[in-house]
Amino acid sequence: MLATFAELSTPLLADACLRRGVPLRAAPPGIRAVAVGQRIAGRVLPVRHYGSVDVFLEAFGRAEAGDVLVIDNGGRADEACVGDLAVLEAEAAGVAGLVVWGLHRDTPELVEIGLPVFSYGNYPPGPVRLDEREPEALTAARFGPHLVSDDDVVFGDDDGVLFVAAEHAEDVLAVAQQIRHTEREQARRIRAGETLRRQTSFDDYLTRRASDPAYTFRQHLRRTGGAIEE
Repeated sequence: MLATFAELSTPLLADACLRRGVPLRAAPPGIRAVAVGQRIAGRVLPVRHYGSVDVFLEAFGRAEAGDVLVIDNGGRADEACVGDLAVLEAEAAGVAGLVVWGLHRDTPELVEIGLPVFSYGNYPPGPVRLDEREPEALTAARFGPHLVSDDDVVFGDDDGVLFVAAEHAEDVLAVAQQIRHTEREQARRIRAGETLRRQTSFDDYLTRRASDPAYTFRQHLRRTGGAIEE
């Protein structure tokens, strides 16, 4: 999955989801990789955090090579729920990366380890609480408004994180490849002096929209074979 994603991006996947009518589930804005340039793509390994690392260790026992640990820490900004030891253990379990709805710590150590970790920032204190565990602790994780499970695939890069149902992942990746090819060709033509307005027959679009206000630019792009919005 990561190899297929290597030439793509989360913006391309988001556009592909829109084009194919696949629900667009993006992590709330602000999520970043600990080290710039890190990328992830793999099956979701969900886990909910309640203040103790034991739930992570239990999740690692269920991990398959290439899984991405998706941690539901409720978006808390008052504690860091993962650090270097948890990430090292994840690496030893064959996990391909971590995505945290919350914060991390031990930043220099995580950079040195090199396993991709996406979170909403760093914070020195760890948890001081121990909440009651839910039955779904290892089967589903909340991430902002989304509920994800091992029926989902997660993708992440410098633009953010997306969740796609596994049953749609191959189709979304294929469409994203098509969009990438179209956009790269459009970029080449712009550099060669052919403006995007000319490529997309923008004047024709304005003329048609004047007579048909319901005619959208997305419809026009589909008719002309262009790509910029989706």
